[in-house]
Amino acid sequence: MEHFWLNISFLVMGLYALSLLLVFFYSLAQLHLLFNYKKAQKNKPELTPLATSDLAKVPYVTIQLPVFNELYVMERLLHCINEIEYPRERLEVQVLDDSTDESVELTQSLVAKLQKGGLDIVQIRRKDRVGFKAGALKEGLKTAKGEFIAIFDADFLPRPDWLLKTVPHFDSPEIGVVQTRWEHLNHDYSVLTKVQAFALDAHFTLEQVGRNSEGHFINFNGTAGIWRKETIIDAGNWEGDTLTEDLDLSYRAQLKNWKFKYLEDVHTPSELPVVMSAIRSQQFRWNKGGAENYQKMIKRVMGKEGLPLATRFHSVLHLLNSTMFLNVLVVGFLSIPMLYIKNEWGHLAWFFKVSSLFIVSTMIFFYCYWELYRRQYGSGIVQFFEYTRTFFTFYTVAMGFSFHNALAVLEGHRGKRSEFVRTPKFNIQTLKDSWKNNKYIPKKVHKNTIVEGLLSLYFLFGMYSAFVVGKEGDFGLFPFHLLLFLGFGFIFVSSFRTQG
Repeated sequence: MEHFWLNISFLVMGLYALSLLLVFFYSLAQLHLLFNYKKAQKNKPELTPLATSDLAKVPYVTIQLPVFNELYVMERLLHCINEIEYPRERLEVQVLDDSTDESVELTQSLVAKLQKGGLDIVQIRRKDRVGFKAGALKEGLKTAKGEFIAIFDADFLPRPDWLLKTVPHFDSPEIGVVQTRWEHLNHDYSVLTKVQAFALDAHFTLEQVGRNSEGHFINFNGTAGIWRKETIIDAGNWEGDTLTEDLDLSYRAQLKNWKFKYLEDVHTPSELPVVMSAIRSQQFRWNKGGAENYQKMIKRVMGKEGLPLATRFHSVLHLLNSTMFLNVLVVGFLSIPMLYIKNEWGHLAWFFKVSSLFIVSTMIFFYCYWELYRRQYGSGIVQFFEYTRTFFTFYTVAMGFSFHNALAVLEGHRGKRSEFVRTPKFNIQTLKDSWKNNKYIPKKVHKNTIVEGLLSLYFLFGMYSAFVVGKEGDFGLFPFHLLLFLGFGFIFVSSFRTQG
């Protein structure tokens, strides 16, 4: 029996160490991207808006608006698009409307009103949702007049000069995509929106600039970007076999040697999800789609001739980005058995120095995100304490999402198919706006919520264990278990508080 438990202990230790190493390598990649980011800040190109005086030199642009049951934001969206400053003779708008509710009639009336006002806009309806968003974009492309295709989701509100600032960056025929940074309309609405904004800001600074500035693969973010139509066709057009069609087409285009340009200083306002059910659907789609694209793209990336080693390295970790949630869950879940193994098998104590890798990884993340934060908010003592609070709130909530997102990742790696579940929009921009009575909020609590509540209790047991293992207790993992307890507890409680 002792031999059996020793084998189980070695299995637990092996899985624990492997997951810790993967998280550590990911943190090192983030640190390298930070160095790239800081280097890029010294060589930022100046923005030169497009001159529209000579229409013959103004390229034709099609704006695509893929929408599905967006009752609360359609009027806001179309009003914003109508304010775009671009010669009407060179602009077309496609509302790719797959809706199944009363928003269809609302959109129809809004489109008709804009048509009378002189805007070349059309509402395109399909018989079914084959391919979901990718299918809608592909359908619209069949009749799109534009040389360039700008795409905005329903919760985005591009500023009037958006096209004037982005189109000029197609100054080289090899540029296939120009992506802009997301800005958050409701950043301060709640803890949930602040955490999302913190994570997205890191992606749109550290990751996008860090990769793009050195010629590594980046991704079109599904919205607030503009494609050269030729690039979409050459890369194989939109495909709906993954839940992140944007990442899929991005990699296929870059593997065909098209270049992407990321504009950190062009911000596109958008609305963050404010209820747990909406965040869950978005997180599930993004994380499962990331794993699906790893399975779809990794062999192509590794088989691409002439691709620099650094680009391969960052591409692998980019495609495995969502898999980090699985690693965090494994590390967290196994850390309690590890606590008991450490105190039961004294001769294996040397192994437990590997646990320090998580502390090192956390310090690296803390440093990287602080460098970004202080550039935006300043580096005084007040800002540092505010940053520290924000960072550990983000870190705690991210851990709380690890079970939900790990399930999405496992489905993605296994190739299990699921439909594209859109993220409901709420038209919330100020603290006074309310999400209550929104018809798109599901009435039932998500099935994962009970498990997350149990995991919170599990890590409460881990905190208790710190007092009872060994002769004098072992508090090395206590802070880690505290964050996990708070993280899963927060997700559990919030799932009930923000329910329809």
